Amino acid sequence: MKFPRFVPAALLCAAVLSPSIHAAERLPIRVILVGDSTMQTNSGYGDALCARFQPEVSCINLAKGGRSTASFRAEGRWDEVQRLLKDGANFSATYVLVQFGHNDQPGKPGRSTDFVTEFPANMARYAQETRLLGGLPVLVTPLTRRSFHGAWLHNDLAPWAGATRKAAAREQAVLLDLNADSYAAVQAMGQQEADTLAMAPPPSTQAATPQDPNKLEPQGAAKTAFDRTHVGAKGAALFAAMVERELVQALPATRSWFKDGGKP
Repeated sequence: MKFPRFVPAALLCAAVLSPSIHAAERLPIRVILVGDSTMQTNSGYGDALCARFQPEVSCINLAKGGRSTASFRAEGRWDEVQRLLKDGANFSATYVLVQFGHNDQPGKPGRSTDFVTEFPANMARYAQETRLLGGLPVLVTPLTRRSFHGAWLHNDLAPWAGATRKAAAREQAVLLDLNADSYAAVQAMGQQEADTLAMAPPPSTQAATPQDPNKLEPQGAAKTAFDRTHVGAKGAALFAAMVERELVQALPATRSWFKDGGKP
């Protein structure tokens, strides 16, 4: 690189160093969480996941209890995500993690969706619209419930996990298979240890055979002290670490944005 003789030394130094200075600077990423109470603040793993990122990462937990793929959109909550995506100039990338299934199941008035015609289409639409607005769609299979039948964990969310996998493949979206990971971990624990992941210890009179361990998800945070769907601090930490591992494996570029460097 040639410079005129009259260029001051200070300016010459700045010109030479400028490319390296800019190369060292990088815009942070943004992560937006969309889902139900198993992801939301106070009863899910979402905040624990946000806490695993470096401070400069903007991690926004918009998950809300009792919401399905249909009701989250119908209530205008997806509009907020779209507004955020339209204003992404200060971020190198925006990852939108979408996890539903618990409230899409039958028997939940105002929330449930048709498994064949609605749920897969809804998940695909979230991925499509995220990409159209410059975001990176990340579909997450639903967190397992923790009710055992004898020695075996009952995975009543397996069909919704399968539909999420297919939607991700069809839309070429990133898939985080939290259902498979969480199911394997909880199955290995057994019922007694798995109950320690709940928001509170099980009542002694319900420890063996609770009346209704998988109550309908509330419209806000879980109203019951103990159930086998929502998680306390221990469960949140466990499942947030699983999501981190899945995310780093699927998107290695996110590794440096985690406090622990994305270590397994």
